[in-house]
Amino acid sequence: MQQIREAADYIKLHTQLTPETGIILGTGLGGLVASLKIETEIPYDDIPHFPVSTVDSHHGRLLLGTLQGKKVAVMQGRFHYYEGYSMRQVTFPVRVMKLLGIKQLFVSNAAGGLNTTFNIADLMVINDHINLQPANPLTGTNYNELGPRFPDMSQPYNSKLLAKAKQIAEQMNYPIHQGVYAAVPGPNLETPAEYKYLRIIGADAVGMSTVPEVIVARHMDIPCFAVSVITDLCFPGAIEEVKIDKILAAAAKAEPFLTELILNMLL
Repeated sequence: MQQIREAADYIKLHTQLTPETGIILGTGLGGLVASLKIETEIPYDDIPHFPVSTVDSHHGRLLLGTLQGKKVAVMQGRFHYYEGYSMRQVTFPVRVMKLLGIKQLFVSNAAGGLNTTFNIADLMVINDHINLQPANPLTGTNYNELGPRFPDMSQPYNSKLLAKAKQIAEQMNYPIHQGVYAAVPGPNLETPAEYKYLRIIGADAVGMSTVPEVIVARHMDIPCFAVSVITDLCFPGAIEEVKIDKILAAAAKAEPFLTELILNMLL
């Protein structure tokens, strides 16, 4: 708790803005920043106790400003378990954003499509998840001032935000799926047998992030909205060797639609 407070206090020294929405940007999904009126920009390595992103496609900056006139805190780059961080380190920024004042959390990621109706560069709004990562960010001492020992997860993704996204997608005339996201540890991609297993247990997409942040946000009673960009296909007949340049290209193709979705979600 002391580290969380020290990080939040440092950020507050550098901004007068109290964010209402926290936004975590995933792989290749930084285009939203072009629409952001930035008031304050802080490198992660300047913030006490903050991890530093080691993934090339992730910038390492906390941006505070306004989108659509709404006050936001934007993480330009996130952290992953596979980078060697503990789950508490991975989710530390979400705790800090809570102390900064956020009332809702938006998360984006790149994911592999398990559902046979998906195409590359499609968007999937996450309506539930399956956590297959080997550790939980709530393990250990529970801080009652943040949330309960046994938080409810019957609605990990907020139903009102899901309904709003569906309405926006219809107005955009852009097909957006809803589905279940499976979180795996990574960093390797999955084998064909693992893809089959994930489909059997009910996952529509698979990735290596998002779920830890959502667990921590829900522990603090923060409503969550999350969306995946389908960057590769993971079902028989469509599986190919995955290369990062293709993933980034798929994310770039979807980026304008994701940006429009998030901007409209803030209205």
